[in-house]
Amino acid sequence: MEELLKEMSQAVIDGNKEKCEELTRKLLEGGLSPKEILDHGLVPGMDVVGVRFRDNIIFVPEVLISARAMKASLAILEPLLTQAKIKEAGIVVIGTVKGDIHDIGKNIVAMMLKGAGFKVIDLGIDTRVEKFLDAIKREKADIVGMSALLTTTMGYMKVVIDKIKEEGLSVKTMVGGAPISQSFAEKVGADRYAKNATEAVERAKELIGIASTINN
Repeated sequence: MEELLKEMSQAVIDGNKEKCEELTRKLLEGGLSPKEILDHGLVPGMDVVGVRFRDNIIFVPEVLISARAMKASLAILEPLLTQAKIKEAGIVVIGTVKGDIHDIGKNIVAMMLKGAGFKVIDLGIDTRVEKFLDAIKREKADIVGMSALLTTTMGYMKVVIDKIKEEGLSVKTMVGGAPISQSFAEKVGADRYAKNATEAVERAKELIGIASTINN
């Protein structure tokens, strides 16, 4: 089984969707739990992808191919994880803020968070404050992640964060996107800033007290 798990990690790294599906079924038939497959097959593979992306060894197209491969495995595992009532690492609500329709970066972050064991509620693009608040309350979210690519929309993050504080919601806030910086995150009162998807996973783990498995 250990060898098959290593093969699965490599299939994720290679972006081999068919192999991921095949290995997922084999591992389940061999008696491994969905959580074991996630933790010891998918997550290590996406960790490698994350580090390579961070270090500019691979780029967005390769990450999307790996994410697609992992998604094929998760499509099989998620219903089983739900049935088994497996506790997620945490619950993250994520969305691109109002006025912004860019979502490639957000989609990569969402997929990598899923790969790290988080339940992710993706609100999509052009997300208004009310939609963020409804999802936070409905899902009892631990973290809300906001993305923006346009300088004209990044200010809306403060609108959302201010409203969260005004309503006294106990959710951590994380921001990211091309024009966002650490100083901007501090200025708008966000709990964390992440410059890329790998860092977003690390920051999310910090916020809920999980040690990161990604090497610095």
